[in-house]
Amino acid sequence: MTAAFDVERVLAELTLEEKAALTSGSDFWHTDGVERLGVPQVMVTDGPHGLRKQAESADHLGIGNSVPATCFPPAAALASTWDVDLLDRVGRALGRETRGNEVAVLLGPGVNMKRSPLCGRNFEYFSEDPALAGDLGAALVSGIQSEGVGTSLKHFAANNQETDRMRASSDVDERTLREIYFPAFERVVKQAQPWTVMCSYNKINGTYASQDHWLLTEVLRDEWGFEGLVVSDWGAVVDRVAAVAAGLDLEMPATGGRTDALVVDAVKNGQLDEAVLDTAVRRVLAMIAKAQPALAEPGPIDVEAHHALAREAAADGSVLLKNAVVGDAPALPLSASAAADAVVIGEFARTPRYQGAGSSQVNPTRLDDALTALRSATGTDLAFAAGFSVAGVEGSQDADDSALLAEAVETARGAGTVLLFLGLPAPDESEGYDRTHLDLPANQLAVLRAVAEVNDRVVVVLANGSAVAVEWQDAAAAVLETWLGGQAGGSAVADLLLGVRNPSGKLAETIPHRVEDTPAFGNFPGDNGHVRYGEGVLIGYRWYDTRLVDVAYPFGHGLSYTTFGYSDVAATVSGEGASSAVEVTVTVTNTGDRAGTETVQVYVGDPEAAVLRPTRELKAFAKVTLEPGESRTLTFALDARDLSYWHPGLRRWAVGGGRTVVEVGASSRDIRGTAEVTVTGEALYGTLTPDSTVNEWLAHPRGAELLGAAFGEATAALDPTMLAMMGDMPMRVVASFGMGGFDLAGLDALVERAAA
Repeated sequence: MTAAFDVERVLAELTLEEKAALTSGSDFWHTDGVERLGVPQVMVTDGPHGLRKQAESADHLGIGNSVPATCFPPAAALASTWDVDLLDRVGRALGRETRGNEVAVLLGPGVNMKRSPLCGRNFEYFSEDPALAGDLGAALVSGIQSEGVGTSLKHFAANNQETDRMRASSDVDERTLREIYFPAFERVVKQAQPWTVMCSYNKINGTYASQDHWLLTEVLRDEWGFEGLVVSDWGAVVDRVAAVAAGLDLEMPATGGRTDALVVDAVKNGQLDEAVLDTAVRRVLAMIAKAQPALAEPGPIDVEAHHALAREAAADGSVLLKNAVVGDAPALPLSASAAADAVVIGEFARTPRYQGAGSSQVNPTRLDDALTALRSATGTDLAFAAGFSVAGVEGSQDADDSALLAEAVETARGAGTVLLFLGLPAPDESEGYDRTHLDLPANQLAVLRAVAEVNDRVVVVLANGSAVAVEWQDAAAAVLETWLGGQAGGSAVADLLLGVRNPSGKLAETIPHRVEDTPAFGNFPGDNGHVRYGEGVLIGYRWYDTRLVDVAYPFGHGLSYTTFGYSDVAATVSGEGASSAVEVTVTVTNTGDRAGTETVQVYVGDPEAAVLRPTRELKAFAKVTLEPGESRTLTFALDARDLSYWHPGLRRWAVGGGRTVVEVGASSRDIRGTAEVTVTGEALYGTLTPDSTVNEWLAHPRGAELLGAAFGEATAALDPTMLAMMGDMPMRVVASFGMGGFDLAGLDALVERAAA
């Protein structure tokens, strides 16, 4: 491996052609190098939840030639852990495998918002909430990069669907971008400084992300302080010269020199300043140099330890949605005798659906299935029936569903407990296309209904990358959502069902009743090349809770085999305006009879805001593990940003002030305690112009003074209704009507005096 090199020395000696080549790939997975100056090529590769290093071919989507690597649970499951410490540990393991395979940058994580549960790539994203996605993403990035390799935070920005993803324009107002679609990226950048940020394919308000100067330079670098390089998603560059000028540093993959020549020509003809190109080259060289120490000493990979960590993550990311009492006890966990008397139904129990489809597929080092794990753990050859065919599974997809259903019913008849494994087949959700509905396959639901007719103790175990409708749940005594559990998911499920581990996962996304209830319904996936973000800031639970829409399971929900009590919720304000802060305290007690872990969630509401704000927004969370009867007091520190909204007029974060509601709970709909405080807000007024309204002038301290003097006795002749009607009139209209005692020239003079 080539030793580290001096970036500035190399930059000074590069030819123009070499500079252009360095800012694009040399092939599908490698950056370019300059052999004569000691600059090596380095490899970057997928993916967010496990290394996908293709040793020979470069087909982007295939996994046949990828090296074996630990397949950790994808982001949908990792997010449900709500555990930043666990994400850091998973990141460190990913970093060790990346380093051990001599890869410089792992392409992930993805922190795009789950705007709609229909997005085909939702399994690869964390949450519908930017605070949760940002903190978890930052922990994963920090863990990976602690091993001396880089990450690529993606896909920046407003990339929330797969339909027409390479051309469609996400048409979204700035406040929504700032409050919903940017903050997860901002948190990761500020907390963890990823080596690279990957721009998305789509346009934002008509401009391709790859050539959006406001996005890549003004926001990402100038405002947030990003220090690394911006890389394109594979094939996202439309105009290479415009992209370099906007702040894109590295185009991937290689184009055979075609776009390099365009950059060279643009510099020569004055279209592109060579200093701008130099900035991009410097960033690429810095990344290559930074990777050299780790690549020179790859280090060992503890495959068994990583598999054990994947098992822990899969268990902690599983969410117990429902656990009804059957007879005299909850359906789960299974006692030793109940486990021995159980039967297993569902193809997914022996052929696990453990990761998503598309570019993030990992070739696992091993693969645990739940059927084998359950049989091993119970020491019993538990009866099994496939139950249904599964699309995309060889040997299953063409099976006779009628015969499989009949076998499942006979297997379930007389059994103590039916462990029924249902889920979405791999073709139902993938990178490259979106889902069209929320339903499980009809053949699976037919098995559930038939089995429930002969057995009242049915436990459903779900495997899916994003939310599915659960209107069938009345037929189940318990529902365990495992998402996609990675290579150790089968053993993790056995641990949970048998009570070896206590469920602690919480939903990172709402489970709605119907697709028609979802925030983006009618605006997803758009048409004619445009996607209107008409729901604004009301996505996910912000939509459901603010509009009082009934849901199947709310954001943050998740049951345990024990119970928790909350008490003594309190909030204290300090500072004011942009220096405001709120300290929140709550005492949590394990009120059950076994140890367990609870995720405490802190929400903030601003019912007196000048703009529409959600009823509640997640601002802090913490996991706490307690023994039976144990209590612990948690403290959360909220800063001014947690109390702010993006002011559309001032184009900055602003603390509106007034009554602020702080809620602490176990989900967005399970609020256990509330405290109200009064926050002293900022003076929110902008520059006065002739187009400012009467109300805006009156809200401005200098404007109110000038307007009062100018109106003089003219207002005495106006009744209250007329005065109220004038409030939203631009001052130019008031002046042109002669209603204020001054004309347009007089108004210009008032504007000048207001600005003085």
